[in-house]
Amino acid sequence: MDIIQAIENRHSVRSYTGEPIPDEKAGMLLSVIDQCNRAGNLRFQLVRNEPKAFSSPLARYGKFSGVMDYIAVVGPKSADLEEKCGYYGEKLVLEAQMIGLNTCWVGLTYRKIPGTITVGRGEKLLGVISVGYGRTQGVPRRSKSISDICSITGNEPEWFIRGLHAVLLAPTAVNQQKFRFSYKDGRVRAESGSGFYTRTDLGIAKYHFETASGKGPEIWE
Repeated sequence: MDIIQAIENRHSVRSYTGEPIPDEKAGMLLSVIDQCNRAGNLRFQLVRNEPKAFSSPLARYGKFSGVMDYIAVVGPKSADLEEKCGYYGEKLVLEAQMIGLNTCWVGLTYRKIPGTITVGRGEKLLGVISVGYGRTQGVPRRSKSISDICSITGNEPEWFIRGLHAVLLAPTAVNQQKFRFSYKDGRVRAESGSGFYTRTDLGIAKYHFETASGKGPEIWE
């Protein structure tokens, strides 16, 4: 599976088998976590064999079950922390999909267990990403159309449209998809709407856009 197939096939999964992640695959995740932490000045952490965070009534309300492993999304407090966490967190989500694991972004329906996640002074735990073997591969969710997130003029290049298709496959909090994209003179503007986790959602969407369009961070206004 390549990364474009991962974007197309990946769906949020909340119910897991509880089967441990093999050390080889955990090592792959740790390697990508290290890359993300260095590139984004973050402190993502893989927590293994820890069922308590998802054993509370809150987690059951969120319909989570069998979660044994998760990635803590942590970084220094800054104006762009949420967007960076979304961008690099989605890189991890898609890497997990490519090695046969399932995931789900989790903002509220878990609890922090003492001794499992390190959050230093001046840092923030934004949420976690559950990871493991899903009981299913999840199901596609309802999505907006390109016209809902961009005013198309007909002059946009093919790579821009390709990127927008991938943006519409990006996971967002409660499926809100509150972002707008526009194109002008080879540059792209991406803006988030108001609401909770919309900046994180924007980071996720921007990673999808770059991946599918073949462009890098230099395209952003």
